[in-house]
Amino acid sequence: MYNVLTLNKIAACGTDLLDKAKYTVAEDIADPSAILVRSASMHEMELGDNLLAIARAGAGVNNIPIDKCSEKGVVVFNTPGANANAVKELVLTGLFLSSRKIPAAMDWIKTLKGKGDEVGKLVEKGKSQFVGPEIAGKKLGVIGLGAIGAKVANAAAELGMEVMGADPFLSVAGALNLSPKVKYVKSNKEIFESCDYISLHVPATPETKGMINDETIATMKKTVRILNFARGDLVDSKAILNALEHGGMACYVTDFATDDLLGVDGVVALPHLGASTPESEDNCAVMACKEIMDYLENGNITNSVNLPNVSMVMTGDAKICIIHKNVEGLITSITKVAAENKLNIENMESKSKKDYAYTVLDVKGNTDGLAAKLEAVDNVVAVRIIK
Repeated sequence: MYNVLTLNKIAACGTDLLDKAKYTVAEDIADPSAILVRSASMHEMELGDNLLAIARAGAGVNNIPIDKCSEKGVVVFNTPGANANAVKELVLTGLFLSSRKIPAAMDWIKTLKGKGDEVGKLVEKGKSQFVGPEIAGKKLGVIGLGAIGAKVANAAAELGMEVMGADPFLSVAGALNLSPKVKYVKSNKEIFESCDYISLHVPATPETKGMINDETIATMKKTVRILNFARGDLVDSKAILNALEHGGMACYVTDFATDDLLGVDGVVALPHLGASTPESEDNCAVMACKEIMDYLENGNITNSVNLPNVSMVMTGDAKICIIHKNVEGLITSITKVAAENKLNIENMESKSKKDYAYTVLDVKGNTDGLAAKLEAVDNVVAVRIIK
């Protein structure tokens, strides 16, 4: 029986996939085998010895202590692409909000309440203050062409925008998902210098933190509109405020409100609505639960942020799943232990991701006592045997 702790409300269409004969799913489990989480912070949470996996029903994993999980042999999953359409639609909304001054216009027209028959005349007199450009024919730069960025780029191209995208890590599959109307550029510099709109779709890393700052804004058009539906840390808010105050930017749209941005002319701040659709929550829940289930029952890893993707069908008597440091010669040590146990290796797959690796052996023979022997090997972090 696997015990699964939920730290946030997870859609039932996901948790219902977990067979009640094999899983107990609740929000008050003391020593879970797995954890399902959305936004709850886990950085101060004690990770029990029985914890095997954490699945984040969403893409970002800033609320999970990744390094600590890796050290304890806990696989961390996320659900890339599950909320992509929801975020894409909000980014498109942001494009229109930034161009046509819609939030300011809506706030202003509320002030006409009680003016009676004068409202029509006052509207005609005051509407000129909310004039804004159409997006058709304008240049949009998309930085980051993952699941969300690619959808934004393709949709904007269909709306008649001239779209260019930058992503140094663009995969072959990602490139194939891009519309031929989207121009791929090798660096952000060209986007900064030439685009009317810039939309950010990269993770928050030491390299990307504060990528929108005084220096980069200085290279942009004075009428640039920046949209940030990725991570708040990508943007230096002081630089945004400075640019808006001194005419160096037309608008900043963000899904990550901070106190200094609220109530500022030229800022459209939303309350982190990117994935707040029932469809997105359902998609994330289903994907997260499927990832947990496949790992716990079969040892397969898909969409992990700290370990490589490894999937293997078991044909022998057992599947030996080993999380270990990515160091030279360790595979030899692992197979030596298997040979000493008189096991026949039917199939083997081993992949690495940065400092850690995952090796799966499909074996025939008696595996009694094998886990302890493998755990005693230097640099082996965790061992599971699935029969």
